[in-house]
Amino acid sequence: MTACLRRYLTTAALFGTVALFCFARLASGSDPVRQISPDEFEAILAEQQGNIVILNLWATWCAPCLVEIPDLLKVESELKHRNVSLIGVSVDEPAFNTNNITRMRDKRFPDFLTYARDNRDTDYLISVVDPAWNEVVPTTYIIDRAGEIHTRIQGKKSLKEFKAAVLAAIE
Repeated sequence: MTACLRRYLTTAALFGTVALFCFARLASGSDPVRQISPDEFEAILAEQQGNIVILNLWATWCAPCLVEIPDLLKVESELKHRNVSLIGVSVDEPAFNTNNITRMRDKRFPDFLTYARDNRDTDYLISVVDPAWNEVVPTTYIIDRAGEIHTRIQGKKSLKEFKAAVLAAIE
């Protein structure tokens, strides 16, 4: 095999790998879940000031979490015109690969904007919002336009209850 042919085949293999990766990303339809630090979490929430934020703490192993996320997505969709946004934070162990969280999200709720903690200490991240959080999931915070907690909801609630809590924060 000539050096020129070897270079051609190497280049073709490289481009093929890149194209396959890009196609796989397009086929998945979403970005992978990203692990965040407390500083990154603060910045994400700061970008939302002026909006009502539904902040949902969830886990892939939490059945009530998986039941309520579609309701939260519906509330966000119905009230998006009133500057309501939904952000999720998976409290799964950091050793639980974010690819697993991404697969779960993409399979069950592909429109769910969610992040994952980057530290074994759950309180390390959540204390940005609530230093007194008692590690119950699901926990949902309704954060007002000034960035303050308006309501803390623990345990599975109904679509009607979530919508009422968000509307109370809007008014």
